[in-house]
Amino acid sequence: MAENHPIQFGILGCAEIAKKVSRAIAMAPNSTLYAIGSRSIDKAKRFSAENNFPSGVKIYGSYDEVLEDESVDAVYIPLPTSLHLKWGVMAAEKKKHVLLEKPVALNVGELDEILKACEANGVQFMDATMWMHHPRTEKMKDILSNRSLFGEIRSIHSIFSYMGKNNFLENDIRVKPDLDALGALGDTGWYCIRMSLWALDYELPKTVTAHRGPIFNKLGVNLSCGATLLWEDGKVANIHCSFLSNLNMDVSILGTIGKLRLSDFVIPFEETEASFSLRLADRWLRWDPSPDQNVVLTDLPQEARMVTEFARLAIKIRDFGSNPDKKWDSISRKTQLVVDAVKASMDKGFEPIEIVS
Repeated sequence: MAENHPIQFGILGCAEIAKKVSRAIAMAPNSTLYAIGSRSIDKAKRFSAENNFPSGVKIYGSYDEVLEDESVDAVYIPLPTSLHLKWGVMAAEKKKHVLLEKPVALNVGELDEILKACEANGVQFMDATMWMHHPRTEKMKDILSNRSLFGEIRSIHSIFSYMGKNNFLENDIRVKPDLDALGALGDTGWYCIRMSLWALDYELPKTVTAHRGPIFNKLGVNLSCGATLLWEDGKVANIHCSFLSNLNMDVSILGTIGKLRLSDFVIPFEETEASFSLRLADRWLRWDPSPDQNVVLTDLPQEARMVTEFARLAIKIRDFGSNPDKKWDSISRKTQLVVDAVKASMDKGFEPIEIVS
């Protein structure tokens, strides 16, 4: 059924990340790129030509035209975060499944409106956090869930940073308060927060406290910050996100028995494989065995696996009358709640913010 009736995607906007996801749509076995829309027909045509889209892909000079096309089953929305509420809701109301770039909203109130529209119209929602769909992620979860092997998780440390060049820091949408007001927190911080929640089975922390010394640009957009997430039983996660330091995608997860570490958690260094190291402690100051490097192979890059999973859920709804998988709503909402709490802590003088779901 999926091979004969692939999900037909429309893309709203010509953002840089849309190049990667359009390629992923082409690679996914149950999806096809059907339409691309921009505010300018010339920009849409140019984007199509630059990315060698098939001649049959529809080219539209507005986002509305993509949503009005009844042949479009689903849309990928890589627009600035300030536009997610409007176009996410409109897409759902047009019965299009919604694959939404992160951060999904400026705050949880906006996200709730998007999720409400998706639920009311029976369409699938998913955020575009690609690393969650890599088979390495599943392998790591198997290890972390094995208490006899890894013990109880006690702390998580994650960093996602990259050095923005002058043009980026002056002109990119991620540093503009009217486009992506969450800045580095919404962009790179989203991944660190998601990693922390994922490791602990999406149990929300009790409190979130932003670290002192965040850096903002002259327009008030965050360029670098950190935070500590604290759970009632003493588990802790520290995150750091930045546009102002060298590329770093490190994660360390410490258990009472083991330590899991990886250096490319957001984007694996290789498309067809990804690795992580595991150390298991036998007793104090003796490690048994020595660090074990685990390599996980994949036939598709993680972004194509994301599209494949999203399309699989959409096909179940379209062809078999299934209900949307609400797991993805919950995961996105919990991530957004923590993003909101980090921002609130910075706004309130770095006070601890209690999470209320």
